Amino acid sequence: MARIPVHTIESAPEQSRDELKALEAKFGKVLNIHGEMAHSPVVLQSYVAVQQVIADYGTFDARTREAIALAVGNADGCSYCQAAHTGGGKAAGLSNDEMIGIRRGDAGFDAKLDALLVLARQYTTNIGTVDDAAWQAALDAGWTDDQLTELSAHVTLNLLTNFFNHFVKTDLDLPAAPAL
Repeated sequence: MARIPVHTIESAPEQSRDELKALEAKFGKVLNIHGEMAHSPVVLQSYVAVQQVIADYGTFDARTREAIALAVGNADGCSYCQAAHTGGGKAAGLSNDEMIGIRRGDAGFDAKLDALLVLARQYTTNIGTVDDAAWQAALDAGWTDDQLTELSAHVTLNLLTNFFNHFVKTDLDLPAAPAL
């Protein structure tokens, strides 16, 4: 059970309402995570701002972004984010089998993506530390230094949402991700 209630647009602090309205329009409803983030305009606006910067300047396509989110969500055990990004992954063109593979740590269907996800998992589980061999493998697979640097923003955004969900015990209001 969630530790805090889910705000509606009407009950949210004034400084959270515009962002909450925009997220409701995007997702068709106020998701539990967003309604809980709305308690603190700092949290909700930070989340929205990082997403916007990624949208404005990021180089990864939707498929890659969703794969990163699935890998991070599984690595840190966030069932809410795995559910959310299963829906996002499907919309981005990932199959159920591919998403299950990503969550299990095997994106063997795409060697270049797999090399990037190894770094994302290591970043998550090793508190930002990654092996030199994994970094080089990602470069050898075709990722650039710029893209590997960008990966840190994607992982950090996902850690923000995943840790937030753990912190407040967000109740799942989306279809659950398939069991592994």
